[in-house]
Amino acid sequence: MSVRGVYTSVNDIRKRVFSEIAKLSYNYKDGDLSEMEQIPYRVIPGEVSTYRESIFLERAIVKERMRLALGLNLRTVSEHAPVSTGAAECVKPEKYYEPPLINVIKFACHACPDNVVRVTDQCQGCLAHPCREVCPKDAIRYEHGRSVIDPYKCIKCGKCIDACPYDAILRMQRPCAKACGMKAIGSDEYGRADIDQEKCVSCGMCLANCPFGAIADKAQIFQVIQAIRSDVPVYAAIAPAVVGQFGPELSLDKMKEAFKALGFADAIEVAIGADLCTLEEAEDFVKEVPDKIPFMGTSCCPAWSVMAKKTFPQYAECISMALTPMVLTGRLIKQKHPGCKVAFIGPCAAKKLEASRRSIRSDVDFVLTFEEVMGMFDAKDIDFSTFKGNDYMHGASGDGRAFAISGGVAEAVANVIKERYPDREVKIERAEGLDNCRKMLMSAKAGKYNGYLLEGMACPGGCVGGAGTVQPIAKSQKAVLLNQKKSTHAHAYENTYQELLSVLAEE
Repeated sequence: MSVRGVYTSVNDIRKRVFSEIAKLSYNYKDGDLSEMEQIPYRVIPGEVSTYRESIFLERAIVKERMRLALGLNLRTVSEHAPVSTGAAECVKPEKYYEPPLINVIKFACHACPDNVVRVTDQCQGCLAHPCREVCPKDAIRYEHGRSVIDPYKCIKCGKCIDACPYDAILRMQRPCAKACGMKAIGSDEYGRADIDQEKCVSCGMCLANCPFGAIADKAQIFQVIQAIRSDVPVYAAIAPAVVGQFGPELSLDKMKEAFKALGFADAIEVAIGADLCTLEEAEDFVKEVPDKIPFMGTSCCPAWSVMAKKTFPQYAECISMALTPMVLTGRLIKQKHPGCKVAFIGPCAAKKLEASRRSIRSDVDFVLTFEEVMGMFDAKDIDFSTFKGNDYMHGASGDGRAFAISGGVAEAVANVIKERYPDREVKIERAEGLDNCRKMLMSAKAGKYNGYLLEGMACPGGCVGGAGTVQPIAKSQKAVLLNQKKSTHAHAYENTYQELLSVLAEE
């Protein structure tokens, strides 16, 4: 269960690290990164540990968080070197991620028990002993009036859990592994979490659900700020899920001012690209389903798209080839401002991986999450209340803005088809969370969804549940729906940018 929307010590440490890296980049000059050595002592001050058994361990973990925030690779606990060793790599203006993107800081991992059935103190030692009676492997015995499970006999079927009238038996699961829809997380030789990078699609659900903050992704905070400080203008392409992510003081009509205060040339909403994506997917669906492909899956969520192609390669062609809103918006910005750089600001860890593909690099130069940008605002001590709030981002349809929530993409595409092809029936199925997406594709494989438009979202609630978000999912969904109603036009086919679609798609 994610704790997003609850500000915890893990969130606090992450924010402080992002803020310090942002300050380091804003103040960087003459190749001097020696200030890095002081950052762990500012993030974890004093002489007594606050979170773990040792303040030295706390600072060691912060050092690795810093390296990831700089886009650098992790080091093991056995490596001895200053935290700034090799950090000069991050100064390169075209520094892209080196795999892996999602990382486990091993000495921060709690080595949580995974899929273990245990009896708690709630056991009342009842006379009926239903837990023992239903156990198919005779794995439960009684000692001192309480149930005891033999771990060597237990097959973790869960029958005892269901049978206990006191709910005294529970299944302990590693939170990161439970959240991983790809079943990509196992254990290393020390019982610590270990990610199978061949299975991982970088959705980031593991890092959003680890209560020890042991999993983190790489960032480009330093590189974005260096680009901002250069002579090349940098534009912020902001995802529709942004509503409310920076707190109530930063309303949408202040967003341009806020990002210009960080040094960006301007801020453009990615919902414009969502409209263009909608138009393309609508045409593709009408032309290809069911004559060429049995069903069509949406393309905007990279984690869903990669999962579908990895797990069901025989249906790879059924996932729309339409460019994502991020890429289309990047192309639109660079068409208007040749020679500029584009930073996508969004909720998603997987977008970082998408942008690092060679085919995308010319369109989107950097990706930052809302959480990382919040660190930048903190580094600059920006007071949102001082902004006038009279420069509202506009241009996208309500449907484009609703891409941020589950069901929004499919509904936007269906609305275009209904308008342009009123005789064409559009049947829709959607899923959120990669486990549910996998089940949806299994049903599609069995022929249940022939002729359907399938929407997949890797995160709960859609993009508003991404690993880089900072407010409760339900609150974000309501805010997005409210912003949808404020649009000057409702549907993508009403967007004045639509004539650019053919031009952008060909570039």
